[in-house]
Amino acid sequence: MPSALRLRLLGERLRAGAVIAYPTEAVYGLGCDPLNPWAVARILRLKRRPDRKGMILIAADEAQLEPFLGDIAEPMRQRMRASWPGPVTWVVPAAPTVPDWISGGRPTIAVRVTAHPIAAALCRAFGGALVSTSANRSGQPPARSALRVRALFGTELDDVVNGPLGGLQRPTTIIDARSGAVLRQG
Repeated sequence: MPSALRLRLLGERLRAGAVIAYPTEAVYGLGCDPLNPWAVARILRLKRRPDRKGMILIAADEAQLEPFLGDIAEPMRQRMRASWPGPVTWVVPAAPTVPDWISGGRPTIAVRVTAHPIAAALCRAFGGALVSTSANRSGQPPARSALRVRALFGTELDDVVNGPLGGLQRPTTIIDARSGAVLRQG
């Protein structure tokens, strides 16, 4: 786990528009302030990924996600809460204020309350939800170590947080909250 000082500095860098890599439940992720269009655009360029795909947001708790969530029926919220913190990402209605660079222009957004201690600590240090997308070029396997992240991106990233992955062999499960359909099996 990064020291309290390192986490505070990472939080400051993220608020200033930095793009960092960090361990998550299964792979290294690239993260930034989801409301900073320049930081999100940097991630898209780094990944060589189209903006229409949208981004997953992770948080340390549900309250950090609240500004991004649209109208979600209480039974669905209870299902989400039962899986959090944990490796389940939910596609839910987006708040009307969610920018297209996060939603991909859709009325939905993908969100997760992470159980990974480093990822959650970064969200707390930042003070809110973060973009979390796999650390890789689009179509390539995601990085599973800090060394691999550095080999892929070199000095293109502002920082790489070293730490263990959460133990999953595959990226998190993604479920459509409205239909209950599993969009990606973890």
